Parts: sequence; structure tokens; C-alpha cells
Amino acid sequence: MRKRNHVVAAVVATVVMGSAGCEAVGGDSPGPSESRARPVRPTPVWDRSPESVAAVGDSITRGFDACGVLSDCPEASWATGSREDVDSLAVRLLGPARAAERSWNYAATGARMADVPGQMAGAVTRSPELVTVMAGANDACRDSPSDMTPVADFRASFEDAMHTLRRSLPKAQVYVASVPDLKRLWSQGRTSLLGKQVWKLGICPSMLGDADATDAAATLRRETVRKRVEDYNRVLREVCAKDERCRFDGGAVYAYRFGTEQISHWDWFHPSVDGQARLAEIAYRAVTAKDA
Repeated sequence: MRKRNHVVAAVVATVVMGSAGCEAVGGDSPGPSESRARPVRPTPVWDRSPESVAAVGDSITRGFDACGVLSDCPEASWATGSREDVDSLAVRLLGPARAAERSWNYAATGARMADVPGQMAGAVTRSPELVTVMAGANDACRDSPSDMTPVADFRASFEDAMHTLRRSLPKAQVYVASVPDLKRLWSQGRTSLLGKQVWKLGICPSMLGDADATDAAATLRRETVRKRVEDYNRVLREVCAKDERCRFDGGAVYAYRFGTEQISHWDWFHPSVDGQARLAEIAYRAVTAKDA
């Protein structure tokens, strides 16, 4: 009897161990607990389909000189404009009808980065899901390179703007465009006699003044301005990188090889309608990309 009990116990143990072994190995069918467990996918920090857009910045975002001489043309703005031939960022994201109701332009012609915190304070009252920032060209476009905004001040103003946003809208997203390459603007516009005459009225003299001069002093002046623009772009990249809901364009606007068709033929400085459309394309790619 004792021997029989030992045999039965051995058989039971073998069956139990075999069952456990099969469950551990698995096969094609998951166990009961495994079938109930569902992997939890974290919600992406960056929403590629924001439902409202506010813009802050300078004359580029206001569409200055895109439609007529010495005047804003917000309907041609790369960020919030309504013109079909621009196909602005807001229109691409929201569609024409919703863009008209759910996008706002707080940029101002002549604004520098020091003005952006105030613009941001206005923008947050709309509770936008995405805020676009394009500023810095006016900080470099001064009477002379010595008048350009110091890099430290530029950084402080941009950080202030971001803090203003975050105090009210901690989850709003930010798209930051790089400052355009002003030296390329000089190289393109100087091919036009009309453009050079217009520049003499005082458009960005630190870069565009005495446009035909190529002596050592003029070359140094332009390189100094270009270096300052690159420093501004470094600040934009570094400050934006500290915020998980901020995307810098990676220098795409600065690197864009625009030609004379992308420059307003009213002043040979601001983007034309075609130039505004190119800015909209760059922004849309950055905002809707899977990864920054």
C-alpha cells in the first residue's frame, strides 16, 4: 500500500510539473493572466494635430510687404494667413473655416525678441494648443553691428516669453522658427538695382547698407551680423530643448536657399507671398513630424 502511494504521488508530481512546464514555455496560446494584460501605450507628449494656433513675432509673421508696399498683409502670413496661395500653417492644420475661428496673430511689425513676452501674454488669453514664434531678425537689423541685441538679453527675453506661456498654459505646444540668413538676403537682393535703391532708405543697414561694398570692413560687418544671427539661433535651440513641448525647426528657415522669387519686390527684404508659402511648408513639416 505504501509503495502504491509513492507511485501515485510520483505520477501526480510529474503531471503537475509537466503542466507548469508547458505554461512556462508558452506555445502559441497566452496564459489567462497574459491574455488579460494589455500593454499601456503612453500618450505622446507632442500632439501633431493641434486644434488652435496663435502666432507671435515680427513683421515676417505679419506678412509685411507681401501684398503691397509698406503695409502688413496678415492674410498672407505663413502662420495664420487665409490666402490659398500661402496655405498657412493654421489652414493646413485646421482647414480654412476652422483656421478663421481658431487662429490668432499677435506678431507686430518692427518687434524684437524683447517684445515677444508681451505678445505671448496676449496669446495665452486665447488658450491656443500651439504657439508659433518667429523673432530675431530685427534684433540683428540695426543701424550698425554694435547696436544689435546682446545674446544674453535675447536669451533672457525668450526665456521670459516661455515662462509667460508656461505659467498659464503648461501643456501648450510651441513651434520656434530660426532667424533667416540675412547674409543670403544681401547676396540675392544686391542683384537688383531697384532693391539696392530701396535698401538705401534704411532697411537693415547693419547687413544691407552700402550693398556693393566688398572691402574688408564691409565683409567683417556682414560676417559679424551673420554670426550674431547664428548665436540667436543657438539660443532658440537651447531654450526650446529644455521644454518637452517645444520644437525648434532645426535651423531649417536659416538654411533655406531662398531666391529672389521668395523676396518681396516692394522692399527686397521681407518674404513675398511665395516666400510665406515656403515658411508655411517648413513649419508644417516640423509640427507634424513624428519626431522632433
